[in-house]
Amino acid sequence: MDRFWLKSYPKDVPADIDYNQYQSLSQLLEEAFAKFGPRKAYVGMGKSLTFSQLDQLSVLVAAWLQSKGLKKGDRVAVMMPNVLQYPVVIAAILRAGMVVVNVNPLYTPRELEHQLKDSGAAAIFILENFAVTLQQVIARTQVRHSIVCALGDLLGFGKGTVVNFAVRHVKKMVPEFSLPNAIRFNALLAESGRLRFEAPVLGHDDVAFLQYTGGTTGVSKGATLTHRNLIANVLQSEAWMQPALNKPRKDPLPEQLIGVVALPLYHIFALTVCCLLGMRTGGLAILIPNPRDIPALIKEIAPYRINSFPAVNTLYNGLANHPEFRKLDFSGLMVSNGGGTAVQEAVARQWLELTQCPICEGYGLSETSPSATCNPTDTDAYSGSIGLPMPSTDIAILDDDGRPVPLGTPGEIAIRGPQVMAGYWNRPDETAKVMTDDGFFKSGDVGIMDERGYVKIVDRKKDMIIVSGFNVFPNEVEGVVASHPDVLECAVIGVPDKNSGEAVKVFVVKKNDRLTDKALAEYCAQNLTGYKKPKYIEFRSDLPKTNVGKILRRELRDEELKKVA
Repeated sequence: MDRFWLKSYPKDVPADIDYNQYQSLSQLLEEAFAKFGPRKAYVGMGKSLTFSQLDQLSVLVAAWLQSKGLKKGDRVAVMMPNVLQYPVVIAAILRAGMVVVNVNPLYTPRELEHQLKDSGAAAIFILENFAVTLQQVIARTQVRHSIVCALGDLLGFGKGTVVNFAVRHVKKMVPEFSLPNAIRFNALLAESGRLRFEAPVLGHDDVAFLQYTGGTTGVSKGATLTHRNLIANVLQSEAWMQPALNKPRKDPLPEQLIGVVALPLYHIFALTVCCLLGMRTGGLAILIPNPRDIPALIKEIAPYRINSFPAVNTLYNGLANHPEFRKLDFSGLMVSNGGGTAVQEAVARQWLELTQCPICEGYGLSETSPSATCNPTDTDAYSGSIGLPMPSTDIAILDDDGRPVPLGTPGEIAIRGPQVMAGYWNRPDETAKVMTDDGFFKSGDVGIMDERGYVKIVDRKKDMIIVSGFNVFPNEVEGVVASHPDVLECAVIGVPDKNSGEAVKVFVVKKNDRLTDKALAEYCAQNLTGYKKPKYIEFRSDLPKTNVGKILRRELRDEELKKVA
C-alpha cells in the first residue's frame, strides 16, 4: 500500500515502531517500576503512589489471585472510577497473565450481567458504591471472587477513615449490599503478605484486555486486545508525542511530565494514553474520579503545572466556560489530546484562546487500542480533521463493496496495523463482518482522505440522516449550531417526516437565555443549505451523555420514536 501520508509526517516521527522491544505489557510495566521507582506515579484525593509502591502492591494482588486458583488467561473484571486501586489492580492482573475486563461503574444490573457472562469473568474488583448492582446479578454469572474496594483504602489510616465515613454515612453514596463471600481490598493486601507470586511466561498473542464496545450499534461486544496491540499503541502514541516535546520553549522540558486523567480508566482512550503510556514514560497521572464535578476537578489540578490534558469535546467545553478554570496556570501545557467524539471548532477556538495550547484531535476505537490517526502534536491551529495515520498504520477509505474510493470521496474508514484487535470475544460472526481479507478493520465511520493523507470524519454511518434523498451528517449541523455564541452544546438527530422521510432536529443547551428558536433558525439558514437546516429546535437544560462525556444521540432518537408511537 502506498503510504503517501508519510510525506506529511513531522520530521521527528518515525514511519514505523518496533513493538518487539517488549514481549508483554508486564515487561513494559516492570521496566517502568525499576527505572522510575521513587517517582510518584499516580495521585488521587491528595494521596500519591510511587512506581515502587505500585510494583509492591500489584505483586500482592497478583499473588492473591493466583492463590485462589485463577490461572493465566482467566478474566478478571474491574468496576471502579479513577481511584488509586485502579492502576494497582490493572498491573496485578496483567502481571499474573490474566485478562482485564474493564466495566463502566455506572452500568445497570442488566448491562453488568451481560458483560460478566459474556466475558466469563471469574473475579471482580468493585468499588463499594456500586456493589449493590453486583449483588443483583452475581448468582447468574461465573464470578467466584469479589473484592470490594472503598475510596479510602489507600489514603492512609487517618484520611482513609474520614473519607470512608463521609462517603458512607454523610453523603450516603454507598447503598446497602450483601456479598457474603466478598473480601475487602485492604484485607486482601494483608492476607497476601505471606503468599508467593509466580510470573507466567507471556507473549504478544496472549490476551491482555477485553474492552467492551459501548453497544450503541447493538449488543455490547468484547474487543479482544492482545499484549501486542497495546504495546504497539503505547509506542505509536509515544512516537507521535515527540514533536510537542521538541518544540522550542522558554523553560526546559520538565524531568517528569504531569498529565490529567479526567477520562475514566475503563475507557480505552484513558487506559492507553494516560495509564500505560504514562507508565512507559515515567509520568505523573492526576486521577479525577468524577470529571462531571468540575469544581472538584479544578481544585485537584490547581497545585500542578499540567503538561498534558486528554479529554473529550464536552469536557473541554465545560472547563473553558468555567470562571475558576480560567484562573489556572496553563504555561506548562504542551498537549491537549481530543478524542472519543468530534471536537467542535468553536470549542477548539475557545480552548486555544484560553490555554495557548491547541487541541490535537485524534481518532480511534476500542477495536484499535485505540489510536489510529492523529494530528501532529506540534500543530498550532484547529484543522477540522482527525489527522494522519499513526506510525505502522494503514488507512483505507472504502465503498459499500469494500473497494477503495478516490481521494476526496466519502467512504468507510478502514484501519490496518499492529494495534487492531484480534477479533470480538467468542463472536467469529461479528468479527467477520468488520474484518477484510487483507486485515483491515472496518470502523463504521464515514470519512474523507485528502492528497496529504489527512482524514476528516463525516459521521457515523448509522447516524446519517436522509432528507428527501440527500445525506445529512449530524456532525456538520452540530458544528454550525455550536458556533453560535449563545449555544453551550447541542445534538442533532433525524426524526420521521411524512414529506421528506426524515427531518433534522437539534437539541440545544443555551449559554445565554436570550437565545430564541427564531434567532437560531435564522443563523442556521445563513450557514446551512436548505435540506440541512433543522426543521425542529428544542431547548433543554442538559443533554444525555455517557460517563466519558459523549452525547447520546441514540437516547434522543429513542425519545422521539416513543413520541411518534
